[in-house]
Order: sequence, then structure tokens, then C-alpha cells
Amino acid sequence: MTPGAHVVEGGVYYHVWAPTRKRVEVEITGIGGPRSLTLSRDAQGYYSAIDPQGRAGDRYRYRLDGKGPFPDPASRWQPEGVHGPSQVIDPKTYVWADGDWKRPRFRDLVLYEIHIGTFTRDGTFRSTIASLPYLRDLGINAIQIMPVADFPGDRNWGYDGVSLFAPARCYGHPDDLRALVDAAHAHGLAVIQDVVYNHFGPDGNYLSQFSPHYFTRKHKTPWGDALNVDDDDSEAVRAFFIANAVMWMNEFHMDGLRLDATHAIIDDSPRHILHAIGEVVAKRGGYVIAEDERNWSLICAPRPEGFGLDAVYADDFCHTVQLAIGDDRFKADFNGSVEELADEIEHGWHYRGQKSHFTRRPRGGEGKSLPPSCFLYCISNHDQVGNRACGERPNQLTSPEAYRAASTLLLLSPYTPELFMGQEWAASTPFIYFTDHHDELGRLVSEGRRKEFSHHSAFNDPEVEVPDPQAATVFEKSKLLWNELEDRPHLSVLTLYRDCIALRHAQCVFRPDRRDGWRVANLGVVAIRYHDQNGDWLLLADLHGDHRVRLLEQPFCELSGREKWRVILSSNEVKYGGQGSLSFEERRQSVTFTRPEVLLLKSRL
Repeated sequence: MTPGAHVVEGGVYYHVWAPTRKRVEVEITGIGGPRSLTLSRDAQGYYSAIDPQGRAGDRYRYRLDGKGPFPDPASRWQPEGVHGPSQVIDPKTYVWADGDWKRPRFRDLVLYEIHIGTFTRDGTFRSTIASLPYLRDLGINAIQIMPVADFPGDRNWGYDGVSLFAPARCYGHPDDLRALVDAAHAHGLAVIQDVVYNHFGPDGNYLSQFSPHYFTRKHKTPWGDALNVDDDDSEAVRAFFIANAVMWMNEFHMDGLRLDATHAIIDDSPRHILHAIGEVVAKRGGYVIAEDERNWSLICAPRPEGFGLDAVYADDFCHTVQLAIGDDRFKADFNGSVEELADEIEHGWHYRGQKSHFTRRPRGGEGKSLPPSCFLYCISNHDQVGNRACGERPNQLTSPEAYRAASTLLLLSPYTPELFMGQEWAASTPFIYFTDHHDELGRLVSEGRRKEFSHHSAFNDPEVEVPDPQAATVFEKSKLLWNELEDRPHLSVLTLYRDCIALRHAQCVFRPDRRDGWRVANLGVVAIRYHDQNGDWLLLADLHGDHRVRLLEQPFCELSGREKWRVILSSNEVKYGGQGSLSFEERRQSVTFTRPEVLLLKSRL
């Protein structure tokens, strides 16, 4: 039995790991009145008991050797917050309607990252359902939900979660999340849940009350002692996280998981926990995506030699694009050049053993052994936006031409694309870092944020302040404004996204299984040449402008017979908000970019 409180025949079964405790009791309030049960211990340190009066809806806490009471580490819901009592939830009472649902192949995915609290005005699981037809019509077939494991307060990015099994009560009841997943499946959308297995938030984490073995001093992370997945007594800790992964799949019908900062999950055991999590999710037909800064092909290499995960973020592409279009945050390790961008698209990522200027250590390895779908590309996500002091989006930092070009390159590259909510219409709203901690912790978070950005010249002006994460107004400013879709500039960008995503879905050549159907070259601009049974495609990307390419002089662009290159799409077309593309001279087969642009050409007679 997995940890938690489970409705079973004969009552509610309580099950918790507390190996260093001598007496564990559960205090219950419910229809049968307040009561207390003493749990029995087994040889592995798990305590269990059945409450014959128990039923769904009961609230309970554990008392450990007389101390407490404490919420359940595997609580399925915390209706009064992470410090309050846990509530018994019976997932079997929800009636699912997705019996005929079939997950898309991973290589066919176009992902869309959302934060439940800011995606809609109401910011709930239920309110998100109304936007699903929009996402379906956009061409999205997988939504990725930022972490919903319950956290302190009523607003948070989700990475301060402490109740890993309990969907955040500020977004709704657990059945509301089930209804969202059910509705997504009805609209043809897979759902991937972002989970955090590398640390717990700073407030409301009671794990150490149950066992000091949840953490180890053997390893350190940016958040302190590492979670214990490879030290003494780690078997139950590993089981805890594996059970959490299984819960999202079984109890919520998730289609997969996004694992936060896997480079901070330190495991020297013979079988890495990422391998174990990947295996249990794969057995249920799900996907696993890792956020990992190491450029490590082992993450996606087939089991048993590798961890066998479906994809890993390839942030080198994102950083190079950001530099190319005007965001200089990553200039220590990247230069934004055509050469660098072409190198990344050829190999998946840029760093393949070179020394990082930032860390002064070698980083990465070759990735060409991996299928293209294993590299997850983006030009915007919650980190890339929210880790700016004021949460500016890429479209607010560059020209419309450069933004359209970067967007087109993302969507028509051979790698798996992910969008961040609102980027498809060049949303004007920021996405700022926000929290709702208690006064003392909140003060420290606010001071830390100001200190982090104190070296920025913009904030040397006494009239300009770093937004306070604790301010409710910061959270409100980060909510999407859906009425922007009524304005032509936003609709024009949205049209570009719809057309590019439709092309990606219609033409398998843009989502290849292998690497032998496309090539990359640096022609002064980035050139990607695709080939399949329907002919050749040539994508030319200039994120800067002011480059010329004579196609007839480039062996890379050579066509057979009387075929010529003809324009299929330009990111500067009028319908996309541009002034029309005059860059391609079909008769001369010559391209002259005077401004940032992506051209897609097709071979035709």
C-alpha cells in the first residue's frame, strides 16, 4: 500500500513511514465524531491501522511520540492549508469519461506550459477548462501544468511545494483537477504534470518530524541537505517519490511528468531514481521530461544503460536565441551568433564538453545518438520570463520582426517545441516571481529578490523598484489578459503560430524520428534542409537581418533537374503583422534579408 489515507472495504486505511518513532497515533474528526487510533509498526518502520468508522471527508493528523499533531506527508488534500489537518479523499468516486483516450506519440507533441493561478482570471482548475478549445484550435496537443503540490499561502509558482500528493487547495478540489484532465482528453490534449523531487519548500515541510532519513548530509543542493535517495535508509524515501509519480498517473490520469531540476537529484546508488521513475511512468504509457542543465545524453538514452526518459530541456538553444534578439543575460556562456545557433540545431545543444565560462567547468556531451524528439526547445518558459526582475517576455525585449522569426524557427525546427502561456499572441502581461509566505519568511524573500537585482542599473533609480514577490498586485499583474486577442497586433502573431503549428502537424518532415531526414548549415544565416518522399524544404533563419544568400551558389541548396525553390511561408507576411516579404527573388533564387525573418521554401518544378 502506498503512503497516505485510503478508503478501503471496512473503513479508511492509514499508512505512514516513521521508523524512528515509538508510537504513532492518528487523530480523526468526521461524521463518527472525534477519535484516535494507535497504529501498528512493521519491520520497515511503516505504521498502519484501519479506522472502521472512517470514510472520505474525514480530517486527520498524526501524533508522533506525543508530539504534534502533524499533517500527513502523503495527504491527498489540505483544505485548510499545508499546516492544517489532512482530508481523506477517495479517488475512485470520480467517474472518468476518457476511456477511449489515446496519448499522442511524443514526437508529435507541441507542448504548452501553464500556471493555473495566472492562466485565467479566476485561476482555478475548473476555470482552465473553458480555455481548452482555444488550445486545441491553436494546434496544441499537450499542456504542461506548473507544480500544483500544495504550498504555503494562496499564490506561488509551485516550486515551494511541501504536500507532494495534495493538489493546491487554492486551485480547487482534487476532483476539479481530475475534471480538467478529463476535459483535456476530450479535446485531444495530453496533460503533463510538473513535479519537484529535488527539494521541498521552506515552510510547511513536516517530513523530518516523521523521519530524519528523508534528508542526507552526504550531498548538498542549493536548498540545503539533499533528499536521501542513496544513503542509509533511503529505500522508503525512494518509494515515497515513486509512489507520488504513480499517483499522478493512476489517480489523476496524467499523461506524464516534467521533473524539475534533475541535476539537483543526487543519486550515487547502482540504480538512479530517475531510471526508476522513468520505468514506472513508461509502464503506464506515460512520458517523462527532465529539466537538466548538464546536457547529458544519459538522461534519454535507452534503458538499462540510460535513464530512458522521453526528453530533456535543451536550454542552449533558448539562451542563444535570447541573445540574438536582444536579451543579454547569458552572454557569459553564449554569443547569439549564427554559427552557435546552427551548431545547436545540428547537435541538439551547443555545450558538448566545452568549458563553461560561467562555471569554469566542462559541460555536456554529444547528443547526436538521441532522436530529435528528445530535445525540448523553447524561446520562453516560466524561468526565462519570471527570473527577470520585472518578468518581461521576449516579445517585450525585441522587435516584432525578431520575435516572429524566433517563434517560426522554434516551431519549424526538428526538435520538440514548448510554448509558455501567452507567447503565441505576444502577451503584454509579465510573469513575475510571486509568493505568499508568512511575514518573516516573506520579508526575507522580498529582501533576497531586491539584493539579487541590485546590480542592475535600472534599479539604481530610487523611483524604480524590483517588484515585491509578496505583493498581491504582482500576482494580479501576471494574469493573462485574454481580451488582448481582440486586438490586431496580437491576432497577427497568433495567426503565425497557428499556421506554423498546422504545418508541423501536417508535414512529418518537421517532426522526424531520426536524424537522416534533415541537415543544417551556416550560410551566413541558419539553414535547415529537410527531405522526405514529397520533396525538399529549406528553412532560412536570420534573427539579425542584413544577410544575403545566393541559393544557386550554395551546394547545400542545390536542387535536381528543373526544380526551383518557392516560398511557402515568411515570418514577415502582412497577415502576421509584417510589411510583406520582399527578401526572396524567385527568378534569381536569391535571398536578401534586410530585417529579421524566417523563410520556408519548398522545391517545385
